[in-house]
Amino acid sequence: MGGSVHRCRLSIIIMWQRIKHWAVKRKLRLSIIAVLLVLYYFILPKKLFTAPTSFVIEDSKGELMNAAIATDGQWRFPADKLVPDKFAKCIVTYEDKRFYYHWGLDPVAMSRAIKQNLTGGKVVSGASTITMQVIRLSRNKPRTLWQKLVETVLATRLEFAYSKKEILGLYAGNAPYGGNVVGLEAASWRYFGRKPDQLSWAETATLAVLPNSPALIHPGRNRQILMDKRNALLAKLWRNGTIDSATCALSSVEPLPDKPHVLPQLAPHLLDRFRLDYTRQHLTGSTRVKTSLDGDLQRNVNEILYRHHIQLKANGINNAAALVLDVETGHALSYVGNVYNPDNPELESYVDIIHAPRSPGSTLKPLLYTGLLSDGLMLPNTLLPDVPTQIAGYTPMNFDREYDGAVPASKALARSLNIPAVRMLQQYRAERFLVLLKNLGISTMNKPAGHYGLSMILGGGETTLWELSGVYASMARTLLHMEQYNGKYDADDYHAPGYRIDETIKSKHSPTKHGVLDAGAIWYAFQAMEEVMRPGEEFIWEHFSSSKRIAWKTGTSFGFRDGWAIGVTPQHVVAVWVGNADGEGRPGLTGVSTAAPIMFDIFRVLNTVSSFDAPTGKLQKIVVCHLSGHRAGEFCTEKDTLAVPAAGLRSAVCPYHQLIHLDATGQYRVTADCESPQLMQHKPWFVLPPAMEHFYKSSHSYIPLPPYKPGCNMAEQGRSMELIYPRPQARIFVPVEIDGTLGQTIFKATHRNQSAHIFWHIDNEFVGTTSDFHQVQLRPKPGKHILTLVDDEGEQIQQEFEILDKERKTN
Repeated sequence: MGGSVHRCRLSIIIMWQRIKHWAVKRKLRLSIIAVLLVLYYFILPKKLFTAPTSFVIEDSKGELMNAAIATDGQWRFPADKLVPDKFAKCIVTYEDKRFYYHWGLDPVAMSRAIKQNLTGGKVVSGASTITMQVIRLSRNKPRTLWQKLVETVLATRLEFAYSKKEILGLYAGNAPYGGNVVGLEAASWRYFGRKPDQLSWAETATLAVLPNSPALIHPGRNRQILMDKRNALLAKLWRNGTIDSATCALSSVEPLPDKPHVLPQLAPHLLDRFRLDYTRQHLTGSTRVKTSLDGDLQRNVNEILYRHHIQLKANGINNAAALVLDVETGHALSYVGNVYNPDNPELESYVDIIHAPRSPGSTLKPLLYTGLLSDGLMLPNTLLPDVPTQIAGYTPMNFDREYDGAVPASKALARSLNIPAVRMLQQYRAERFLVLLKNLGISTMNKPAGHYGLSMILGGGETTLWELSGVYASMARTLLHMEQYNGKYDADDYHAPGYRIDETIKSKHSPTKHGVLDAGAIWYAFQAMEEVMRPGEEFIWEHFSSSKRIAWKTGTSFGFRDGWAIGVTPQHVVAVWVGNADGEGRPGLTGVSTAAPIMFDIFRVLNTVSSFDAPTGKLQKIVVCHLSGHRAGEFCTEKDTLAVPAAGLRSAVCPYHQLIHLDATGQYRVTADCESPQLMQHKPWFVLPPAMEHFYKSSHSYIPLPPYKPGCNMAEQGRSMELIYPRPQARIFVPVEIDGTLGQTIFKATHRNQSAHIFWHIDNEFVGTTSDFHQVQLRPKPGKHILTLVDDEGEQIQQEFEILDKERKTN
């Protein structure tokens, strides 16, 4: 009895130990299986292909604009997940006819290969599937038996991670095509000059057979072998019903590709910009970008620039650039950074002028005009002085070296007069204008306002074609959105241009009552820009006749180094620069003669039909003086009603109309000291300061003030005489004549009374008398002097000036 119990217990113990042993082994097996599954899951790299790819830019429709060779010297485009249907059918028929049915390895093909290789005693055929070839291309390992086993495992894993279409895309993007060409897309462009989906059956079949033996079969040599392989594939496609017999026969006689094609080079500078942005912004995505370019427009602009460049080169002007923006989006529709000519390095055509800081000449004047109107410091047609001017040693000159005396602000802008512009900036203040420029989007002028001074408005700073065109597009966008935002402003309307199709700016702010610039002021600036003209060059405009309303402005930098033209319509901004990349100036290099013709030629190919509508909701009617353009005062005789920006309601009252007192005959001015008030006539009169009057009356209908009645007290007469040159505290350099003597300096004054005499003195020494035409030529010695003028009535002007000697001028 005890023995039976003992044996029973022993059996139970043995059974339990066996169960435990089995359980331990099972657990171990499960652990091993689990580890293997984990390894199998993670065995496939997250990124199969890490080789550098070419930078590629496309237009908005996906057409290739430009591409650059990869950093390893290979033409390797970023892989496209979508493979053309023709190529998919060709490559599957040629390489792996059961591709859509296996899981990475094809047992049927493997059995056939083993049998053929054993029978032949050598490797006769392989059994690699397309999936296995993708793995092999990604690993680039020696072809050993172990590596083949690893590739087989990885191929099955790849089938779980990717769809069949994606696997085909990986193969097509990384297959070798001979030489330094990798991938279907690069091969299609290099060998046929077209996109893969535009190839014929014969061309597609050629590219399907090339990766099988890229070193042996290469366009340009071994042509018969290549043709035999291509035609054999075409025959298979006919037999499996992919193509009909006629297509097979016609495709079989198509010629093979000759020497490689040059890839499109329609936007080389934008390609460089994309590469630079990719590096600066530490991007890690695809090196292919779909841009906002309009491919047809890009070709047209390239052709226009090339055509003008032929003529410009004759004058030693080597470079030109153009940018076309869509106003609504701010996207670049055409980007030509330079007239591209890589075969001639002396032309420096590789320089992207669009992003190069250059002196903008007068192209900032409309921004200042708009700023003054927006802040109520001026009305659209306010009369501005246009007389010889010197401010703190700075002496601006008009381009034509002439003076109008006084000119309406809108006409001063239309004619691009420099002296009124400098006086406007003096009123607005350079510091304030620099802040405005930064708020508008100009970042290149990053020094204090004192560095630029008043010359800022004539091109004393630097900006880029990119930023300046963006500013004008932002201003135009503000006008376009007035109705959309119910008369309010969106801060996001002011933004830099973009060139990527995915860079759409979405508004982040709610519209507000006030904007960076007043919409009414912008509209008036554009109106003035539509009336652009240049004195002495009227014949040029015959070539610019057009039904299109274009607000445009030109600019010429000091020394004739930069010629600019920028035009704005509700649809487009066109900006053009002409000059030399190295900064060399050339005679005749002006914006109006070099850049403007190019700009108008570009506008001719654009679909621009409308003009800007007045933002009536942002304008308020005001009574203005007809002659001065100022807000009308009580003595203005001719008045107009004008709709102006709201800030204009607080602008200054006309300072040029005053009430004068005449005798009973109306021939003389009088005072209470010489005429009884009961006998006086009181008349409002348009009176300009003497210097303004001197130039103004030569080209305008102007009635000067009557003289004072003999015997009247002249104390209340006011200033009748003004010194035109030199201006206060002038520092004058006088060149030396050929004989070594110091040249003469011309001093000029004006007087309201045409019969008056002016007596000239230097350092209290009398030097001469003038009448009618008040001008003298003198030779003061180097150093500081005091010039004194006295007229017949005892009115006196005294002014200090300095004559510089040669050494001081040089220093």
